[in-house]
Amino acid sequence: MINFQFFPRSHGLNQEMLDVANCFEKVSTSIDSSEHKHSSNDVLEFLRPELESIKFKVETGKSAKQKISVPVLFGQGNNIDKAFNADALSADGRIVIEVEAGRAVVNNQFLKDIFQACMMFQVEYLVIAVRNDYLGKNDFGSVYTFLETLYISSRLQLPLKGILLIGY
Repeated sequence: MINFQFFPRSHGLNQEMLDVANCFEKVSTSIDSSEHKHSSNDVLEFLRPELESIKFKVETGKSAKQKISVPVLFGQGNNIDKAFNADALSADGRIVIEVEAGRAVVNNQFLKDIFQACMMFQVEYLVIAVRNDYLGKNDFGSVYTFLETLYISSRLQLPLKGILLIGY
């Protein structure tokens, strides 16, 4: 079962974000964390054809050539001085997708994903996909509560237009 919630909750999903959620829906039986114990790379492999069909570039491996590098800092001559890697990136560079498995909550990987997306050049939206069930715990629920608190408190303003949280 796929769960998803867009933050801030005062905004609905635009068509691009709904298309991303639909990609997860299409492969839901293959990635359902209550049934499967896939790594994040395995989940990304199931998603690849769906994401590519909506014009996303998707990481194909761990070598530098296979990763999706998104600029963060530019130096002289507009050369990239610093970049972060993403699991997938929309063709226009506005939407970054990060798929997590076991480390999402246990190691606070979702926080690193948020930080990096905030630093990435021209990124407006972040999609974070986490397991619904990880070792009997609800990672989707944990990240949901965190994002809800972040947006309701208004103590920290993110430079993103929104975050789509997906539980698989």
